[in-house]
Amino acid sequence: MDVIKSLFVVLLLSVGTPALGQDWLDGLQELANELTAPAQDTRSPPPAGPKPPERPVVERPKVAPVLPPVPLPRPDFDGATDAEAETPPADDAEPMSEEVAAPAAEPARVYQGACPAVLQGFVDATMGDPIEEGACGIQSPLVVTAVLSRGRMVPLSSPVTTSCAMASALPGWVAQVDGYASAMLDSALAQINTGPGYMCRLRNNGETGFVSEHGFANALDISGFTLADGRTIAVKTDWLPGNAPQGRMLRLAHDAACGEFTTVLGPEANADHDDHLHLDLGCHGQNCTALICE
Repeated sequence: MDVIKSLFVVLLLSVGTPALGQDWLDGLQELANELTAPAQDTRSPPPAGPKPPERPVVERPKVAPVLPPVPLPRPDFDGATDAEAETPPADDAEPMSEEVAAPAAEPARVYQGACPAVLQGFVDATMGDPIEEGACGIQSPLVVTAVLSRGRMVPLSSPVTTSCAMASALPGWVAQVDGYASAMLDSALAQINTGPGYMCRLRNNGETGFVSEHGFANALDISGFTLADGRTIAVKTDWLPGNAPQGRMLRLAHDAACGEFTTVLGPEANADHDDHLHLDLGCHGQNCTALICE
């Protein structure tokens, strides 16, 4: 309140004395200008860094403009046709042959499957050509010559053509027969005497009926065995008497085969098998799980 009164007195005095009032207002105006003037930056500018090198100017090579290709004139087919028509053929020209030799046909590719028993060395065999013979045949036949037993190869009396499944079942069966011969007859197997493997025929050599498993290389006939000491044991002559050493061995071979194959037929099955053991892997029963062991 006191300050307001003092300012009011000064204002009255300045009005009464114009010169004094004007000087006082000028000073007040300068103070206001100084207070409202923008602040000036008194800091010194930062030192200038190194000037980056100027990028060299590379002149582009002068290349002559490439002109678009000029299309060739269209041939005059009509004129050429007329000229050819007017030109008579030469008298000594040979006529063109109408027969064109057909390209030689490439042989059909043969697809066959490798047999694990052969790859692993359980049997000695080679792959044969596919067989197609009426209702008979096999795509990947094996020609087997020997079977592994107790660390050595036991040869077959003659090579037999059979399937991979049959070849794979032989080593386990031969090893059992070989072990029995060594233990009970004091002589190991030297040879397996075989009959036919693949043979395109009907069952029991009949004129009607189903194709035999031999027709699919899925069967093998065994006529007997030869021992290392030279003895030969044949199904036809040694099956009886059954209590003799040879008869016991043949029955052991028969019974052991029933654990490896689905069909085993011997002399007691029928007269057609009085001189050999028939082994195959045919399907029996609805689920192919039935066995025939006679």
